[in-house]
Amino acid sequence: MSNEVNPTVERLERRLKGARWLNLALALVIALLAGFLLARGGTPAAAPAPGAPSDPPATVPAESPSAETAPPEASEPVDIVRRDPADTLAIGDIDAPVVLSEWADLRCPFCAKVTTEVMPVLLAEYVETGKVRLEFNDVSFFGEDSTAAAVALRAAAEQGRFAEYLHTVHAAAPAQGHPDLPREILVDFATEAGVPDIDRFTADLDREDLRAAVEASTARTQQLGITGVPFFVAGDQAISGAQPIEVFRQLLDEQLQAAGAA
Repeated sequence: MSNEVNPTVERLERRLKGARWLNLALALVIALLAGFLLARGGTPAAAPAPGAPSDPPATVPAESPSAETAPPEASEPVDIVRRDPADTLAIGDIDAPVVLSEWADLRCPFCAKVTTEVMPVLLAEYVETGKVRLEFNDVSFFGEDSTAAAVALRAAAEQGRFAEYLHTVHAAAPAQGHPDLPREILVDFATEAGVPDIDRFTADLDREDLRAAVEASTARTQQLGITGVPFFVAGDQAISGAQPIEVFRQLLDEQLQAAGAA
């Protein structure tokens, strides 16, 4: 892996830090008007350890519309944390000290590697212990099958099988390339993932609101300047690609310490 800083990571981290300082200023103004001072700290951004072995993110094809979408200015603050109790694409305590946001395409082999090799450890060490909340952002970077798979994931998530369906799809992914995911395979994955109502799931594959949600999530991802997946953000730090577990631990431990929850 090159020691050169990923420009997408660098750009988004600047915007995340801008959002943190904007929130701090607003908090101070409100506190002063209320008659007391609210102090809030911040931590500098840190990129993944230089030289750490990883797989690069799968990038958007040049012919994709996202390749023509100019990202917002780096100075524009951004808030990507949801903390929505009705969020079906999230795992963990809504009040966890740290939120880890993930962007992934269900046809991305590097995303599959993170899902199958890294996420089980992170879920056990950080999410299930109440330290971290995982919020997933689906994207469709690789054609119609990516959109259909993301719709299927949302349909499974509405029946409480988000993590199981994601893992099932990615466990079947090839080491390289983007797998074909026709409708019959998506339904087979639902059965394997334990989706309780397969008839409902199959009907939901045709729901326009789920497709619109996938398209909106993809557009939002493009607006953030994220053109490669997998991509992750925690606090004001971002990492790109299928990084090893040690990089994720460093990121989360630093953010937990910054939140006073280490």
